[in-house]
Amino acid sequence: MEPGLGLLHTSALVLGCLSIFFLSQKLWVDYKIRKLGGVRAPVLGTNPVTGLRFFLWAGYAQTRNRLDQYYRNIFDWATPECPNCVEISFLGRTRFLMTREPEHIKTILTTKFREYGKGEQFHEAWSPFLGDSIFTTDGQKWSESRALIRPMFIKDRVRDLEIFDKWATTLISKLPASGQTVDAMDLFYRMTLDVTTDFLLGGSVDSLNNPKHEFVSAFQDVQRIQMLLTIMAPFRALIPTHRYTRGIRTLERFISPFIERTLSLPPTELDPTTTNTTNTTTFLHHLARHTRSPQTIRDQLMAVLIAGRDTTAATLSWAIYELAQQPAVWARLRREVLSAVGGGDGAAPTYDDLKGMPYLTHTLNETLRLYPAVPYNLRAALCDTSLPGGEGRPEIGVLRGDVVVYSTLVMQRRNDLYPTGSGGEKGMGEKGFVDPAVFCPERWDGWTPKSWTYVPFNGGPRICVGQNFAMTEMAFTLVRLLQKYERLEYRGAWHAQFHKAEIVGAPGHGVPVAFFEADEGETA
Repeated sequence: MEPGLGLLHTSALVLGCLSIFFLSQKLWVDYKIRKLGGVRAPVLGTNPVTGLRFFLWAGYAQTRNRLDQYYRNIFDWATPECPNCVEISFLGRTRFLMTREPEHIKTILTTKFREYGKGEQFHEAWSPFLGDSIFTTDGQKWSESRALIRPMFIKDRVRDLEIFDKWATTLISKLPASGQTVDAMDLFYRMTLDVTTDFLLGGSVDSLNNPKHEFVSAFQDVQRIQMLLTIMAPFRALIPTHRYTRGIRTLERFISPFIERTLSLPPTELDPTTTNTTNTTTFLHHLARHTRSPQTIRDQLMAVLIAGRDTTAATLSWAIYELAQQPAVWARLRREVLSAVGGGDGAAPTYDDLKGMPYLTHTLNETLRLYPAVPYNLRAALCDTSLPGGEGRPEIGVLRGDVVVYSTLVMQRRNDLYPTGSGGEKGMGEKGFVDPAVFCPERWDGWTPKSWTYVPFNGGPRICVGQNFAMTEMAFTLVRLLQKYERLEYRGAWHAQFHKAEIVGAPGHGVPVAFFEADEGETA
């Protein structure tokens, strides 16, 4: 046989075997789902030929900071019968179900909570960074992590605003003279890192005073690469991880001395019943009272660090971005603040002051509606299960190991989830409800979102334990800014802004603004 014909025959044989393999995989999945009494969501790809492009498209979108467009556009391939969920797989083994359906999110977070979790693949991909922490584990390990963390975020702990006041004051001291341009996002990220490390360790990175600290750049590198590793899951082994590994070592090098020093303390200094005040007890002290494992402490610290720093900073950044184009909203907020606590020379707000400012709460809720801090999340099926089909349709079959990816960012912007008639040429719907795409805190004056259509902090048993901490920190920071500054002005191309998704979604162009101080002695 001629060499050319031999190669041709071999290629045909390989192609035939692959075709049989992928066909058998499809038939097996179809059989398993029928056995469950379910159906498949619209299938976009089941093999390297049909599925590969979607993974490559996702990776490309992430590197170009256009993941939000990718996720919205992928539903163009959905069907009228199932418009909010699609299926993609690459090698026929693990299927990825992409959804923007509130009932699906409700199902995986509450109704069938025990049937969905982080899963083995997620744990493997994230464990170099977050280890066996609350964000990477399921079952008993997760329950133990949550029980370990939750006491530090109880109401009485959050009511102590000393750390917030310390770092908000430092942030304001870094703002330039009235009317000069500053990137507010940069300052927010540095401030929340200082707050979080101070709260966790009792010793801050002090990035507001030391912006070039190696911890800051390492933290950014690790998160950026971690997100890419998650998105490109089937091709994770092909992604360079040198900077990722080096960044993790830098983070560990910073927190390890704190862990070692705390574990060396005598039990009497860790016992809250023998200390003079709980204000001196850090999160690290709390962990050390319940475990003597440096690795366990390291993992939980990393998890709370990322949750406490980035989510708060990103939300504050988006709030200032929107408020810079809404002088009337800023003015109303300022009137509320001046009435409650006074101007720039007034006292710092108390916890009760913050909770007594409804328009401030509406403003934060509206920011989180348009820009949920964690825009994309996922759960893996821990057993054969299903998702609601909707409108009398059979349920969507989900097999053990399948991954459900959900986006609160895309879901919370779905027009059809808001009152009929929303929108219109001027942003006002037929029934007076402002277009959901428009930032409008006033909508919250007389509107409550439908159940599971607004979940900025997740929900169910895994609802964010630090929700109150984050909302209090954001409210406190905004109040301090509103006390001092009469107005603000955007100094960039406002409409050129884009959503940059790493683990948390942040303004891709930063937030260049100018703050203008109020006249001295101004009161409400």
